[in-house]
Amino acid sequence: MAPVAQRPRGTQDILPAEQLYWQEMTGAGDAIATARGYQRIDTPIFEATALFVRSAGETSDVVTKEMYTFPDRGGRSMTLRPEGTAPVVRAYFDAGLDRERQPVRLYYIGPFFRYDRPQAGRHRQFHQFGVEVIGDAAPSLDVEVIALGWRWFASLKLSGVSLQVNSIGDGACRPRYRDALRDYYRPYLDALSEQDRSRFERNPLRLLDSKDPDAVALQASAPRTLDFLCDACRQAFEQVERGLQQGGIPYVVNPRLVRGLDYYTRTAFEFWHESLLGAQNSLGGGGRYDGLAADLGYRDTPGVGFALGLDRTATILKAADIGPAIYAVAVDESASRLMQELAEELRRRGLAVIVDVSSGRLDAKLGRASKMHARLALLVGLQEDARDHVTLRDLRLKKQESIPRDRLLSRVLEMLAAAPAVSA
Repeated sequence: MAPVAQRPRGTQDILPAEQLYWQEMTGAGDAIATARGYQRIDTPIFEATALFVRSAGETSDVVTKEMYTFPDRGGRSMTLRPEGTAPVVRAYFDAGLDRERQPVRLYYIGPFFRYDRPQAGRHRQFHQFGVEVIGDAAPSLDVEVIALGWRWFASLKLSGVSLQVNSIGDGACRPRYRDALRDYYRPYLDALSEQDRSRFERNPLRLLDSKDPDAVALQASAPRTLDFLCDACRQAFEQVERGLQQGGIPYVVNPRLVRGLDYYTRTAFEFWHESLLGAQNSLGGGGRYDGLAADLGYRDTPGVGFALGLDRTATILKAADIGPAIYAVAVDESASRLMQELAEELRRRGLAVIVDVSSGRLDAKLGRASKMHARLALLVGLQEDARDHVTLRDLRLKKQESIPRDRLLSRVLEMLAAAPAVSA
């Protein structure tokens, strides 16, 4: 008999062997956000369709092609959330957070849904870590948000990440830029796809986000957003650049960068990874959205935030063989109790420790530790160790050393800190 169903196309099972990467990412998100005063928020997985049509823009790919929309039993149109910012802004006003001390700093971790063509790193159900700072238009908050994302990647020891930044102006200067884009693209309309011709009429900035080969070829010579900024937008972007420089965060000014949602204003940014090619090189991004609240019918309120893709980041972490910090082994039964005690002590300090209580040869246990991509092996009960010593083995460098038990934690932290950055 054939199975009654298969996993839906564009989704994935996050299996036990992969959970470690996800725990690492979500744990880092919780820790870094809360340490900076951000509070967690979880919004419903589905919302009224109008929320996303008004926020993302009727001409965006999200609205025109990618939303999972359905009528509920009451005939109301509902949509599985395709992004996190609009629901957080709605919750900010619904819950009266706009009456609290501003700005309000929020973060979220969870699944989102877009009907898109599945490919490497792109799923129809995907997961994001996002932050939003609502209620203050200061450019220093743009820097704070960008820096938080940069620190998140750094905490995962993820090398090969670059930061791309741009300013896309606001309601004062963007109309002039739209006119310049239309003037540039008008002679090439016949070469554009039907969808890009629609973008030309409704929102020409979307042409800079098009992945159609003909449109991509024209993007390199298109007018730059930075050449059309008003004084206020130019000064704000200069403050953002200055803040990034003072914070020691490297970045590239990318004047072609626009975001795929219509609510962004002024600062726009993305994090790219060198191992991801073409249109899929972004690990996530964000920007300022000062007009979004008004577009949704609320009081005009500024905001800035980002959403980082956990699925693509997990792909890079898996390629780099990231595993548990420590694999603990008792050489014989008499050492089992001490091994458990030491493992629990390390766990209390926030370290991931797997204990091997199976019988069998030591080399077989070390083989299992290597297959799980553990960083260190803790060996308890070796004959060459004194009664108050244990052995730590670096499973990648194939080196080991005997250390006093009272130095176990400090030496473990030293060895883990020396681990190389993750690069796919």
